[in-house]
Amino acid sequence: MKRPNCMKKVFSFLLILFHFGNSTAQTNKIDTVSITLEMAERQFINNNLQLLAQKYNVDATKALIIQARLYPNPDISWGNNFYNSDTKRLFPLSFKEHESDNSFSFNQTIILAKKVKKQVKIAETNYKLAEDNLYDLLRTLKFGLRTTFFNIYYQQQTAKVYDEEIKALETIVSAYKGIQEKGYVSEAEITQIQAQLYALQSEYETLQDNIQDLQSQLRLLVQSTPYIYFIPLVSQEILKSNPLAYSLKSYLDSAYTNRTDIMIAKDNLVLSQQNYSYQKSLAIPDITIGTYMDQSSQYVTDDFSYSLGFAIPIFNRNQGNIKNAHLLIDYSTVELQLTQKTLEDQIFTALKKAHCTDELYRGIDPAFVGNFDRLAKEMLENYKKRNVNLLTFLTFYDSYKQNVVQYNTILFNKVNAMENLNFLTGTDFFNK
Repeated sequence: MKRPNCMKKVFSFLLILFHFGNSTAQTNKIDTVSITLEMAERQFINNNLQLLAQKYNVDATKALIIQARLYPNPDISWGNNFYNSDTKRLFPLSFKEHESDNSFSFNQTIILAKKVKKQVKIAETNYKLAEDNLYDLLRTLKFGLRTTFFNIYYQQQTAKVYDEEIKALETIVSAYKGIQEKGYVSEAEITQIQAQLYALQSEYETLQDNIQDLQSQLRLLVQSTPYIYFIPLVSQEILKSNPLAYSLKSYLDSAYTNRTDIMIAKDNLVLSQQNYSYQKSLAIPDITIGTYMDQSSQYVTDDFSYSLGFAIPIFNRNQGNIKNAHLLIDYSTVELQLTQKTLEDQIFTALKKAHCTDELYRGIDPAFVGNFDRLAKEMLENYKKRNVNLLTFLTFYDSYKQNVVQYNTILFNKVNAMENLNFLTGTDFFNK
């Protein structure tokens, strides 16, 4: 009698499992998305969390400028006697003479040596420093985005060749196994083809792992879901770029004007100088002025007084902070010089590398790849027809694969060298 209920429960459980498994499969479905570089950059600017966090930091730093402009608040106090021994009253709140003793005081600190103005300048420089750090982060991440984008594209082009070779060899192995028993193909020949096939599959797997790592980097940069697989759409215009179209001086001038790390080094030097001036001003004491009224003073009734006070700079004249600030100026000066020297060397080296990769690229016969693709198809057909022997076929196919890999590497190195010049100069010379 209880078995039908049990069967219903099992059936319901299986339905839930099926529904859950189906939902999981749909959730894990990979979506292939074709994307241009402009689309990737736009998504990167809008969604990247590192940029968003730095933007909040810039806004937070800007708010400190408002705080730096503010003067100290006045201090107002009121006092009364706790117990009146004449009237025998606790907390005698009254303004009548002899019934209560009310006192009022007002104090205001007067900031000297332009300390507020100097604080504002420091806050403004910190704000500019935060902005420059934002732009430097943008410059660095954008370079990473573009490099990853092109790297994925050229590795995918290489993967296509591997895929075609693997499919061709799989077809041959499958066909030859079917006729092996008839004695048309030796076991040794099939074994050699299988060895070549397994080697290609292993290399292909490594290549796909590299592409997946690059895909992960690109997804993080543009903040897409983990189930997106990008197919970059690349214009070949950048390959036509000539790094010698601009002089070394043009690259250096652009870098000095636009490189954010140079701006940051200059900001730090300015900040050190402003801090030194501020620390010297702190050695000058501020003045506190005040007024005081006592209703039942021992001196006179309704005594009105004033006060003037300041610290005497005998022991603490802010000597340590002043010396520290002065040494930080020297440190920031050397850091700026080092950044400038590094910049010059980086651009000189990058231009030399870009010129070498450009010469290598321009030395390739435009018909080379097309001829190799055509010959590969012909070689495969000739081998199937037994017009060429196994050694010739395998040697050609291995050479074909190596040349395609090298060709795509040369193309990527050329593009990467031009992108590196853009990055190091802070200017989009070759992003057209």
